[in-house]
Amino acid sequence: MDSTQVLVVGAGPTGLALACGLLLHGVPVRVVDRAPGPATTSRANFLHARGSEVLDRLGALGALPEESLRATQVTTYLGDRPIMKLKFGDPGHQTAAPPMVVSQAKVEAALRDRLAQLGGVPEWKTALVDVDQDADGITVSLSDGQVVRAGWVIGCDGTGSTTRKLAGIGFPGVKLSERFLLADLRLDWDLDRTGTSGWIHPSGMLGAMPMPAPASGRDDLWRLIAYDPGRGNGDKPSEQEILDRFRQILPERSGKQVHICEAEWLSLFTIHRRLADRYRHGRIFLAGDAAHAHAPFGGQGMLTGVGDAENLAWKLALVVQGKADAALLNSYEAERRPLATDVLRGTANVTKVNIASSPIGRFLRDRMIVRLFNLPSIQRWATYTTSQLWVSYRKGPLGGRGAKPRPGDRVPDLAVVCADGSASRLHAELGGRWALLMARAAGDDLQTAVRQRLGDHVGMLRHDDEQTMLVRPDAHLAWRGSDVASLDRWLKTALQRGQVSQ
Repeated sequence: MDSTQVLVVGAGPTGLALACGLLLHGVPVRVVDRAPGPATTSRANFLHARGSEVLDRLGALGALPEESLRATQVTTYLGDRPIMKLKFGDPGHQTAAPPMVVSQAKVEAALRDRLAQLGGVPEWKTALVDVDQDADGITVSLSDGQVVRAGWVIGCDGTGSTTRKLAGIGFPGVKLSERFLLADLRLDWDLDRTGTSGWIHPSGMLGAMPMPAPASGRDDLWRLIAYDPGRGNGDKPSEQEILDRFRQILPERSGKQVHICEAEWLSLFTIHRRLADRYRHGRIFLAGDAAHAHAPFGGQGMLTGVGDAENLAWKLALVVQGKADAALLNSYEAERRPLATDVLRGTANVTKVNIASSPIGRFLRDRMIVRLFNLPSIQRWATYTTSQLWVSYRKGPLGGRGAKPRPGDRVPDLAVVCADGSASRLHAELGGRWALLMARAAGDDLQTAVRQRLGDHVGMLRHDDEQTMLVRPDAHLAWRGSDVASLDRWLKTALQRGQVSQ
């Protein structure tokens, strides 16, 4: 019987990010996926600043910024009249990672490349069939006949997660919309490609986002989304029927002459809001879409999933390596599930605004909300909110009080000095490691205390401050102070009990 420390089920962005994070910490991992091979369709197509930061810390950002677009302006039309221009500007808060219009397929390819560099490879055509959990591990049955002994199983296998079902974890939710049509089409029309456009129409909303040009250099690829309720007889339409429907919708709702040159991908969906009852059952965890199902508006799904992965990876690595008690793993759900609740609430509200059909709902959207979102202050708020740079765990079991940044807060990408005297940035020095940002007068005793508890996965850095900061691998503040006894006490309680005193 083969064995592995961690079995990751699902080779999408969440599963690949989790596997890369574990390997960066030196934890053996296998990744299986029921699909025959990598996905080639775009699916999600926007990654906000925090998602870019996660990829950067994993070493998987690569050339994605150069291959992506910066179409960060959304123009909304009522008929042929622009009524709102929402500009997603620089999210600020000291990040070097840009928001990107980039297909999920490219993000996955970058993560697979990084996984290969770290010695891993997804195992395709390999589905999870059964799990048998005991106190010491899990016996896993796979579709190819393999039986694998794993210490931990992480379900990153999407909204229909087999892992979640086998673990007996509920996935309650509500339906938010009727069907949306989705397509990546090559279009000949005169629409500006420097931003996303949307049209408010009595028949339903229409959105058009420019997609990055492929290697061929053509710049005519667009992501189209159209709300299309009350159509059909309940049967799933064919791709040709979806394409024919877009031929009707595009000129009708945009008021533009448009020629569809070619269809790259066609799909449809209804929106459900779902959240797993819990993220853990013994040695089985859920992450990404297996734990929460989002509306696509705002680009929060893939972003939240890779955040789950980064959060779980460093905690599980400490437990696997014997540096922390398994109680630390309880902080994963305690930190990430409340965030998913907030994100689900936000994306659900945006969905309701977009599909409003009652006279009152349409009046509020078309006459009031659009005016509000033309205000610069609201646009700055929208940029920051969607970026997820605001995410904090200060109210969680590892958080705390005090001056900002508080324990649990994200630490900005500060300027730091490495042990060899070279200048760098904080986030560039994480990459699967903790960071001890030593203050000007800090002594070596702080370094000794950290290494005794965390081993060699710690970067020793200097910064221009009066207090030393211990920064988690996911760039959140763990501890700040100057007293070695206080630091050792924090490490001991966090690693052994999975929580610290508030």
